[in-house]
Amino acid sequence: MPPKTASAFACSECGWTTAKWVGRCGECQAWGTVDVVGGSSRNGRTTAGPVSSPAVPIAQVTATEAASVGSGIPELDRVLGGGVVSGAVMLMAGEPGVGKSTLLLEVAARWARAGRRTLYVSGEESAAQVRLRAERTGALADELFLAAETDLGGLLTHIDAVKPSLLIVDSVQTIGSASIEGVPGGVTQVREVAATVIGRAKAEGIATLLVGHVTKDGSVAGPRVLEHLVDVVLQFEGDRTSRLRLLRATKNRFGPVDEIGCFDLVDAGIVEVPDPTGLFVSRHESPVPGTCVTVTMEGRRPLLAEVQALTVAATTPSPRRSSSGLDSSRVAMLLAVLSKTGVSLGNQDVYTASVGGARLHEPSVDLAVALAVISAAGGSPLPGGLVAIGEVGLAGEVRPVRGLEARLREAARIGFTHAIVPMGSENLDRVGLKVLRTGDLAAALRALP
Repeated sequence: MPPKTASAFACSECGWTTAKWVGRCGECQAWGTVDVVGGSSRNGRTTAGPVSSPAVPIAQVTATEAASVGSGIPELDRVLGGGVVSGAVMLMAGEPGVGKSTLLLEVAARWARAGRRTLYVSGEESAAQVRLRAERTGALADELFLAAETDLGGLLTHIDAVKPSLLIVDSVQTIGSASIEGVPGGVTQVREVAATVIGRAKAEGIATLLVGHVTKDGSVAGPRVLEHLVDVVLQFEGDRTSRLRLLRATKNRFGPVDEIGCFDLVDAGIVEVPDPTGLFVSRHESPVPGTCVTVTMEGRRPLLAEVQALTVAATTPSPRRSSSGLDSSRVAMLLAVLSKTGVSLGNQDVYTASVGGARLHEPSVDLAVALAVISAAGGSPLPGGLVAIGEVGLAGEVRPVRGLEARLREAARIGFTHAIVPMGSENLDRVGLKVLRTGDLAAALRALP
């Protein structure tokens, strides 16, 4: 009698393994993620099998199949590293209502207008609903094919019938297969649907965009293996109170992961914003106390942003500290440093905020926040045409930051004339504005023009 075949079980979320099946992972405590991963042969060894293609020296591998093609949206191409690669599978995730479907419909339309066949599969809306949105945003094109489908088999049939060069599935959690246990959106279903679509995309060279849902903490919903299977993971971000939308890559096999694309949500859909600086800087006829402009880096792109501060006499024994768009714990640290250096804030309510809904969590905005608070507390405005860039330490020292030359060039392009930067910053003679170097907050105040 031959020995029984032994099987191993592993968690699709964290990789934890066990010799027997359990309903709950013993490592990450996730339910329904443990599944069989294979078995051993009768002699306990894996035998050699056929290969899909022979191994060749890497120098002889042709790279033409991995060449990128422009999507028609430069901001998206910027994030992808030049364009869309044939056979690449991209996963886009974002909060509900942020504009994922509208952006991808625009991508599909521009791809189709270039004479390339596109298939848009919607599992959340009917074909008539998608048509109405396409008509409103001007996304109608002859080579754009639309299907409303929630069955995996039907999706594959549409691919065979249309033969697209670009496939968009909105969303992967709504597609299910009757041959797989579980409901659409479950771990097993999502894994099987994604694996099948990815296999078809790689075999036929179809560039594929999958829309993914997110959890309440903003991460991609479903099994973690989904992010490992795809080539690119995109995050579409935006505040409901702001029109600006940011597209960034958290994984990219074909390009950088430190680039961002900027889009504006308007009545006619989503449009590109190649120069978003004006959204984060307010225009004043004359300098106003409590305002300071800084330059932050979003990926490789420098963006000017304005920091505002307001101080008023406290009406309660415990003064209030409130921040919007800034790291509240870092602002509290800066207020403590200012108090230590002689700025009296013990009986003042301090409010700090960024303009335009920008989220400024980079340490390089510390100096601008500190100068804005000092300006608000003293009631004297900072000079016009000034930007402040630098990280502030607990001892009040101002530390250098990365990409300083690129930040200053962007400030000079917008029209700023002076900049306060950390001491030790070199090679800044050709940035186009007057650079004032400082080693601490007290020296920064003395260096103000």
